[in-house]
Amino acid sequence: MLTSLFTAVSGMNANGTALSVIGDNVANMNTTGFKSSRASFGDILSQQIGTSQIGRGVEISAVTPQFTQGSFENSANVLDLAVDGDGLFIVGDATGTFYTRAGQFNLDKEGYVVNPNGMRLKGYLYSASGTASSGLGDINLSALNSAPNASADVTISANLDSRSTIPAAFDVTDPNTTSNFSSSITVYDSLGNGHVVDIYFRKSAEAATGNAWQWFAVVNGADSASGNTEIQANGTLGFDNNGALDTESAITYPTGGFDFNGGAAADQTIGFDFGTSITTDGGIGLDGTTQYGSESATVFQSQDGYSSGSLRSITISQDGVMTGIFTNGQTRGVGQIALAKFLSPTELTKMGKNLYAESTDSGQPVISVPGTSGTGQVMSNTLELSNVDLAEEFVKMIISQRGFQANSRIVSTSDELMQELVNLKR
Repeated sequence: MLTSLFTAVSGMNANGTALSVIGDNVANMNTTGFKSSRASFGDILSQQIGTSQIGRGVEISAVTPQFTQGSFENSANVLDLAVDGDGLFIVGDATGTFYTRAGQFNLDKEGYVVNPNGMRLKGYLYSASGTASSGLGDINLSALNSAPNASADVTISANLDSRSTIPAAFDVTDPNTTSNFSSSITVYDSLGNGHVVDIYFRKSAEAATGNAWQWFAVVNGADSASGNTEIQANGTLGFDNNGALDTESAITYPTGGFDFNGGAAADQTIGFDFGTSITTDGGIGLDGTTQYGSESATVFQSQDGYSSGSLRSITISQDGVMTGIFTNGQTRGVGQIALAKFLSPTELTKMGKNLYAESTDSGQPVISVPGTSGTGQVMSNTLELSNVDLAEEFVKMIISQRGFQANSRIVSTSDELMQELVNLKR
């Protein structure tokens, strides 16, 4: 009879603990990345009488987190991340390394990607050349710059009017009257400074088999190292009688190359591509500069240089690569997020604040980039919601409540029986 009292007490304790677990789940239903827990019951064996076994109650054998996938919510913050898979984000501070499914990240004052607790997100950093580091480190987006690139190639497609007359010999001091057409393009020196280069075209010969033109790349005195307006590159173009580019001369650099002011590297070599000429390049002669009987005009021009730039924004792909978009229009990888996967994630130790720590029973983490080793993919501008099923929790709450009430009734009944036993003496 006394045993029933202690058995009922164990049932009240177990169901009370289960209600605490349910209460914790319901309380965290709006916690980002929260994983609900489940209380597991186990019976307690007390004694054996003959072939009969009598238990002495129930106990909570384990409280296990449920690592099922939560729903996703869109966000305006590119650093709001979610894992579509089994992986966990790796974060850490001076106290150690932890793991989490909560992907609410922002930048701190030092440029590190941190969670709301100030713990830094771990990943692989990229060098300026785009090479990823081999070791895991804190992702930092401060002081990221895009180095300048000196112009090495200029591409120009234009039409030169075949009806033009041959002017006087080209004079750099009077280019407008000694040339037939001009175009301007901005190129960049080794320091990333932009300089305007004027390209003048002069018809130099006319024949039944085709015409010849000269071109001159002129740098104004305000941009040249000497302070004088100079021809710093020139050459000739030959066209057949169908207007196609037939021949091109080698480029001549009268000053040894382009010499810009401002302390940039001297003798900068810039190539000029006017199209694939028939004889010189073995091309068709019609995919670049042509000579038809219509007004001279620039059709297309480009160059491969650019100035330096600072980080303007980032994008994050599903494989965790963080791509920086810089103010000079360039893009390059700046880092890659790492994910951890455990063979037994339910055995991770809860540390609070959506953090988990490695335990002996969880095993060691397998750390890899998203999309490999079964870690899953990273989704940017997205947050994973709690996986708490409110309807299911309410059902469990009712069951646990009834279990508690039933065990309390056993205590009352056992008390009544003991009272009758005491009354036998009267």
